[in-house]
Amino acid sequence: MARRRGGRVRATPGLGGPRPDPYAFGHGDPRFHVEHYDLELDYRVRTNRLSGTAHLRVRTLEPLSELRLDLSGLSVHGVLVDGAPPARYRHRGGTLTVRLADPAPAQTVLGVHVTYAGAPRPVASPWGEVGWEELEDGVIVASQPTGAPSWFPCNDRPDDRATYRTSVTVENPYVVVAHGTPVAARPRAGATTWEFDEPYPTSTYLATVQIGRYADVVLVDAPVRQRVLVPPHLVAGARRRLARQPQMMDAFVDLFGPYPFDAYTLVVTPDPLEIPLEAQGMAVFGSNHLGSGADDDAGRLVPHELAHQWFGNSVSVAGWQHIWLNEGFACYAEWLWSEVSGGPTTDALASDHHDALARLPQDLTLADPGPSDLFDDRVYKRGALTLHALRRTLGDAPYRELVHTWTGRHRGGTVTTADLRALAAEVAGRSGGEAQVARVEELLTDWLDRPALPPLPGPAPSLPRRLLDHLRHPTSSRAPS
Repeated sequence: MARRRGGRVRATPGLGGPRPDPYAFGHGDPRFHVEHYDLELDYRVRTNRLSGTAHLRVRTLEPLSELRLDLSGLSVHGVLVDGAPPARYRHRGGTLTVRLADPAPAQTVLGVHVTYAGAPRPVASPWGEVGWEELEDGVIVASQPTGAPSWFPCNDRPDDRATYRTSVTVENPYVVVAHGTPVAARPRAGATTWEFDEPYPTSTYLATVQIGRYADVVLVDAPVRQRVLVPPHLVAGARRRLARQPQMMDAFVDLFGPYPFDAYTLVVTPDPLEIPLEAQGMAVFGSNHLGSGADDDAGRLVPHELAHQWFGNSVSVAGWQHIWLNEGFACYAEWLWSEVSGGPTTDALASDHHDALARLPQDLTLADPGPSDLFDDRVYKRGALTLHALRRTLGDAPYRELVHTWTGRHRGGTVTTADLRALAAEVAGRSGGEAQVARVEELLTDWLDRPALPPLPGPAPSLPRRLLDHLRHPTSSRAPS
């Protein structure tokens, strides 16, 4: 989740009536699945005017007489279902309710077409305003966790993953980057239409559009194409800050498994941001993170956002209750990269953060932190410590097997904390039998289900010498272009 520096934080009083999942925040509908979004957007930067048409391929999961889509702050001009008007539709309170002309049985595929327009603005949330937001000269879309409805009608649930085609027309000389593979940039009458194809299953909060006056700099072409879009005056600073990006990618492929997407794009906005954010195949940073005179914090934020491509984007959570699976792995990646790159060791950082957490209130349960504490820093740090404790208990080789199995088995899918428990028991059984399974299950109960901070088990693990040697003294001839 990200906000512009200095943005307002407003709590949302009363997100609706009783709901079965308090972590859904009144968004999304589990009764249907959106298989594909086809978005045609026309945006005017100077006037902040967005016109859109959204074509959704929807599959019903149970018999339905209506569909409820999330869309906030924009006006709906028309709705069609399978090319014909529905019985009726109503757009109120951020929800577009479409009454079907005829009830649809389960497993019916419907084509839903929505035309809409307005001045897009972020959605208020307990963590600040999220979604489509104007920069001083351009746009940032930071949708985690509930901001996607600020720019397109959607089933806003992290577990409802879809493919996308996104087309954005914007006046010249603005550049557009969206999640997915660039397909075309078609100039016409003072504007350009930018088209992107996203074939990988993507959660709505990971869909994004970024608009600005950007230079496109290729950091490395292969084996994973990595590029940064950055304001021209910040190119030199971004190059400096990202000089080790290819080696970081190599390290994470070794530690986590194959990179799950076709490419990786970084965006540096001209404005400062409070924190960066991840999107599908992309990460967005502020000028204060990667520009000239950037914050020292960038040294840990860059690996954190890259790690999210495996943990959160490729393997996504089935619900926000399990957010530690995204943030714990990404935070642990910061510590791993520190050791790989010659900084403090993973074990030293874990010990330091354990000491710091021990001085904080012991009232957060990692497996069920509560909706208001999703982005509490204790979720991040305790999540990373849980993984470090698990690695200490399993041993380095079994832990490596666990991580590679996790990212491979669940690639393109969704997971829960129970899935991690099951895999840990599976790996423990292979490496140490029933006694090791019992140790791992007890450890995870202590770290995930009880608020009191457990001690770190020993002994301290260390990264494989071959990985440290290779990355501290790379033999690869690849270099940023």
